[in-house]
Amino acid sequence: MKQDIGDVELPYLLYDSQGPTLILLHATGFLPWLWHPIARELSPSFRIIAPYICDYRKADPEKGGLHWAVVARDIAVFCSRNNIENPFLVGHSMGATVSTLANVLHGVKAKGMILIEPIFLHEDFYRTRISVKEHPLASKALKRKNHWKNPSEAMEYLRSKSLFTKWTEEMQELYITYGMKERKGGGLELACSPNTEAALFIGGVQYNVWPLLSKVSCPVLVVEGEKTDSKNYINLERAVSALPRASHITVAGAGHLVPMEQPAQITSIIKKFFHAT
Repeated sequence: MKQDIGDVELPYLLYDSQGPTLILLHATGFLPWLWHPIARELSPSFRIIAPYICDYRKADPEKGGLHWAVVARDIAVFCSRNNIENPFLVGHSMGATVSTLANVLHGVKAKGMILIEPIFLHEDFYRTRISVKEHPLASKALKRKNHWKNPSEAMEYLRSKSLFTKWTEEMQELYITYGMKERKGGGLELACSPNTEAALFIGGVQYNVWPLLSKVSCPVLVVEGEKTDSKNYINLERAVSALPRASHITVAGAGHLVPMEQPAQITSIIKKFFHAT
């Protein structure tokens, strides 16, 4: 499905029900279909909306990328045009930061928020404008492999990479089915291209989120993977302290990509937190 938000259309998945609205926002370079195993279990109790916030806007990584505050504004417009008020928000990585920006900057008042591995970078990242080559994640994204002969080769590749080895088999299959597309000339390529992913990473350093955290008034649960590598550039303890009504949990054995590695655990966390909110 797609929603006209003014100058562009925002694609999204809908799991309709009579329950309260829950918006799921995915991580940088990924896609809403990776929420499917979680949304499938939640949809009897919640009306689930999962926007696709990857390449719905054109952006150049060399010209500031796609600012996350712009994505947050688009989520706010989406909510307004669909008469969504006081939703529950769940964001992973970039999606967690976008949730925070939408809540504070653009008036998406939430009943509660779950921030899974939010990207709240050290403030030095926001003070200095860095190039794509200087950004550790954007530069890596541009070098990402982006051609496979067929789904079997793509699956073999995923299972050879530490980033994907802890994913459930269903998540791996969803990534190949929806996170890849047919390439001109044959084979498969990433649906979210390396250039687009780099533009998203660069867009993430354009707005300092730290001064906003104290203005989040709803209950917040910050979820961290025990084995995450994000600790090198993110201080979640400081973030939890800055959020007025925040609590924090760690998912044992999980890395940064917690929802893909432990979807059943994330589903349980969402149910427990929001049913108590």
